[in-house]
Amino acid sequence: MKNTTKNTIRRSIALPNELVEELRSIAPPELRNNFNRLVTFILIDFTRRQKKYQFETAMAEMANDPAIQEVCSVLSEEFAETENDGL
Repeated sequence: MKNTTKNTIRRSIALPNELVEELRSIAPPELRNNFNRLVTFILIDFTRRQKKYQFETAMAEMANDPAIQEVCSVLSEEFAETENDGL
């Protein structure tokens, strides 16, 4: 049997009751009565959103970088003649 306790971190947190009740009221039905699963779901979603935001921010910064704009311009010019070759 696999021991999952090595992969689990236990923390005790204090949350306002109003927040927990509001969270449970809007949570998917399958998560409303399992607080651990609900918190895990929320943390996974938060992590996914943060990674997406960081990626989008990095891409926006790259789009505004003059050096990258120059490279893109050169590449665009090099491939311009092949745009209409039907491939």
